[in-house]
Amino acid sequence: MSKEQIDFQDSKYYVNRELSWLQFNERVLSEARDPQNPLFERLKFLSISASNLDEFFMVRVASLKDMVNAGYKKRDIAGMTATEQIDAVTTAVHKFVEQQYNTYNKSLLPQLETNGIHIVKNWNELRPEEVKFLDRYFDEFIYPVLTPMAVDSSRPFPLIRNKSLNLGALVKKKEGEKEATFATVQVPSVISRIIELPTAQEGARRLIFLETVIKNNMKKLFLNYDIVCCHTFRVGRNADLSIDEDEAEDLLKEIEKQIKKRQWGQAIRLEVDSKIDKKLLSRIVSELGVTEDEIYKIDGPLDLTFLMKMYGLSGFDEYKEHGYLSPQPVPEIPQDENIFAAIRKGDILMHHPYQTFDPVVRFVETAANDPNVLAIKQTLYRVSGNSPIIAALAKAADNGKQVSVLVELKARFDEENNIVWARKLEKAGCHVIYGLVGLKTHCKITLVVRKEDDGIRRYVHLATGNYNDSTAKLYTDVGMFTCDDSFGEDATAVFNMLSGYSEPLGWNRLSIAPLWLKDRILYLIEREKQHALAGEPAHIVAKMNSICHKDVIAALYEASAAGVHIDLIVRGICCLRTGIPGVSENITVRSIVGNYLEHSRIMYFENGGNSEIYASSADWMPRNLESRVEILFPIVDQDLKDKVWHILDMELKDTEKAHIMNETGIYVKADRRGKQSVNSQKLFGQEALALIKSQEEKNNRVFKPEMAPEMPLEES
Repeated sequence: MSKEQIDFQDSKYYVNRELSWLQFNERVLSEARDPQNPLFERLKFLSISASNLDEFFMVRVASLKDMVNAGYKKRDIAGMTATEQIDAVTTAVHKFVEQQYNTYNKSLLPQLETNGIHIVKNWNELRPEEVKFLDRYFDEFIYPVLTPMAVDSSRPFPLIRNKSLNLGALVKKKEGEKEATFATVQVPSVISRIIELPTAQEGARRLIFLETVIKNNMKKLFLNYDIVCCHTFRVGRNADLSIDEDEAEDLLKEIEKQIKKRQWGQAIRLEVDSKIDKKLLSRIVSELGVTEDEIYKIDGPLDLTFLMKMYGLSGFDEYKEHGYLSPQPVPEIPQDENIFAAIRKGDILMHHPYQTFDPVVRFVETAANDPNVLAIKQTLYRVSGNSPIIAALAKAADNGKQVSVLVELKARFDEENNIVWARKLEKAGCHVIYGLVGLKTHCKITLVVRKEDDGIRRYVHLATGNYNDSTAKLYTDVGMFTCDDSFGEDATAVFNMLSGYSEPLGWNRLSIAPLWLKDRILYLIEREKQHALAGEPAHIVAKMNSICHKDVIAALYEASAAGVHIDLIVRGICCLRTGIPGVSENITVRSIVGNYLEHSRIMYFENGGNSEIYASSADWMPRNLESRVEILFPIVDQDLKDKVWHILDMELKDTEKAHIMNETGIYVKADRRGKQSVNSQKLFGQEALALIKSQEEKNNRVFKPEMAPEMPLEES
């Protein structure tokens, strides 16, 4: 087929978004299955795969079901209807869940046993002293918290909260009624699900689940009743907020109202004990209105996210990964130097979490207390529970500075947290903007306006990640400080656009979605294609979380067909196929799943030998390029460009944590044969340590590196 005959928009060249995401979660699960990983790291990855799946159902599967209910017939990027997608996803998820529990039961449990960690499954496995301990523990700590709920003519079937773990039972009066009635008890989340048993055996540890203890004490909760059967169940509900922003008089109040509904959305998944009594299951299914395909019969403990709590138990350090270093200082920003003076020396790049996020916090805190700072403007998408940045912004307003903050109330699953911070900032005197109607503000930018001897100077921070000091220890991101006038002018224009209706005639450095960014990306890809057609150097390397924008993928296909070599590093969803003759033979796709969650968005364009490098808050997805406020910014300084290229180069050489998409669309571990073993995440940590150690040695100071605290990954 000639290139002129190829329709690069043909759906046969694309992968369904939801099935691609499930492939990503399979890569997470593969880390739990990998015997090369330490035991508790494997538990952690299994927990992450379960947490990811919960959110996938609450948002993505829920959205598909809403489409079906609304009669939506439009086909997706891969040519599938919503009904076809649900069918394909359901089949894939049932297989995935089976694989999760095979991993837990056949691999991880035996490994725990081998290492002296025994999980007691049945009450009859307990020793007499353990039974005595648990009886007392139940009576003193568990029983007072429980709320047993029976269902009869005067007591309707209770509302079962989203993701809560419950015990369902059929109970029958000891005297009188012959029919068994339904009863349920919610397993309280305020009590640890893992109870460690006292043991006299040295080196051995025995654990039991909270629900096992409650199940074996049900008779204390339903006096005068016989317990016919008792089994665990868990409900997943539609948690996707539906908000008509044009009709909402007060967006903040409307979101608060919708958040409360999240716990009681339509049931879309029911997980039950595989040995559940048929009559009990029938009653639960009837009340919740779930279909057969929505029932997941589980051979093992429901809700594997408990493994993250097990990971956090004390005394198991030897089973965890110790090769990751703590975040290191940024050499260009010495602790004893004024941060504005440091930025005036030149643009500064930071690579988190290998380098500490502290300078970003310090930037805002210094601005809050600096008498020469006139204004601070910042966008906030997700912040930590006890954010020092929020405290600094409040302090700045209290100090009489002009503080403008855009708080994105629609940041999924962070809405409640953001409402709290927005109100706190308003009380402190900050001017708070609650996002834009119809758009999420996802860009990460801070502007500090400072009065100096030679006039007003603007200091800007731009980043690929959120202003969240907690996730900055878990996510890989890049950030840049600059006081270059061209960036400062653009930053001012961004905030004027967000706070009013001002739209600049042009931009110096930045490209902004939803109006300009997509066109900029398409232009850069097209320019690379033209270089290839002219026989000039042409190469694209793009690293991001997800790629599923059809126009961008079609442009990449065209560039590949023209001879552009394209290397994509995509952690999650990738709707592009590799190895299609005449279409994507020059494209490679790899995904890195490691101890840190890969979150940075970085792009390299060879540009005929005059290379350009960009960083961005945006993935190449329709929502990012068309429905959000996002920023693409260039890395201009050559030293910084070299540093960013090094990040891309090392990730392309990763042989330990990289998975490569083959021509069938399946991801396989990178082939290590004949190659140097490279774990890019560990390498970046070692390089950050070596850099600061060299700096410290120059200053003749004593240096003592610290190991990183063990922390779980989270999905973005």
